[in-house]
Amino acid sequence: MPSVDTSFDTVVVGVGGMGSAALCHLAQRGHRVLGIEQFGIPHEMGSSHGFTRIIRLAYFEHPAYVPLLRRAYALWRVAGAAFGESLLGTTGSLDIGLPGGGLVEGSRQACELHGLPHEVLSAAEVHRRFPGYELPDEASAVFQPDGGYLLAERCVVAHATLAQRAGAEVRVGERVLAWEANGSGVRVSTDRAVYGAGRLVLTAGAWMGKLAPVLAGVARPERQVVGWFHPLAPGLFEPARFPVFNMRVAEGTFYGVPAVGRPGLKVGRWHHLRETVDPDAIDRTCSARDEEVLRQCVNRYFPQATGPTLALNACMFTNSPDEQFIIDLHPAHAQVSLAAGFSGHGFKFCSVVGEIMADLAESGHTQHDIGMFTLERFLARADS
Repeated sequence: MPSVDTSFDTVVVGVGGMGSAALCHLAQRGHRVLGIEQFGIPHEMGSSHGFTRIIRLAYFEHPAYVPLLRRAYALWRVAGAAFGESLLGTTGSLDIGLPGGGLVEGSRQACELHGLPHEVLSAAEVHRRFPGYELPDEASAVFQPDGGYLLAERCVVAHATLAQRAGAEVRVGERVLAWEANGSGVRVSTDRAVYGAGRLVLTAGAWMGKLAPVLAGVARPERQVVGWFHPLAPGLFEPARFPVFNMRVAEGTFYGVPAVGRPGLKVGRWHHLRETVDPDAIDRTCSARDEEVLRQCVNRYFPQATGPTLALNACMFTNSPDEQFIIDLHPAHAQVSLAAGFSGHGFKFCSVVGEIMADLAESGHTQHDIGMFTLERFLARADS
């Protein structure tokens, strides 16, 4: 029987966006912490690759996210300064929609409730200021100047590097096979070793349902594809002239980022083809159908970006039933904390979720308001 390495206070499983941040916060607080990652740091098998992610304060999903976003912005800047690279770029953000679609209304409500600077623009005003956009006359938009992008893969590298500088250990290419609560601690078995610790933090993205069966029905992986499209007028799609966007129109809800990290306008559609997948068996090949889903948006709303497709890339959302996060202690084991179900809009929160996960591992609670993210809301529904 293999010996058990008990030299750690906390084990973090999954060192992607959320896990690398949790590892960093725990190590910087002086914890003896181990991060276990089945792939590499970074890698292209989960949800934290593809060069960029949007960050925005005007949060149409729910205004309760805004205080967490303010903290996330601050922590991204702290991490960037410590790492020696800027991780966050500002372009402003546009939340675009048709009358009654809910997106513009939700964005405006978040701005008004939290006193965020913003402007409500007509389609014509959007085009005059940002001529890469070509919106229907009946569309409107909320412009919020603090929106922008994160350099996603560099964010993961930054947090992992800062964690190592603070004394964390990281194992890559090592797969967790099982874990068990053991008295007041935990025991984690991998394909290489067995580890004992006082606390366990599970931040394994699309694999959370396999690692924590309590999440199997409520953290569902979904195949997602994004594309990069060659602009006919490249200057219109540079960060200085093209805000990041979310847009709800007849064809669906789309999001996009200017040319950062690689050439071309980056575009995705929320929930793409709505394909629930096994994360170990996802089809990572991108097809003509995948491309057409995105082309319909580009051709209609960004006619100056209709050059050749430069790249298509598959990743995964992990959706909760209400598309809000799951951040909680395990219902049966208080020494185990869970972060899952980020439903395609979680990466911007990694810095603050890492702080929250460190709080939960340390004391079982956090000063951040995470009441809307409890796992109990789904378990209670399943029992009724």
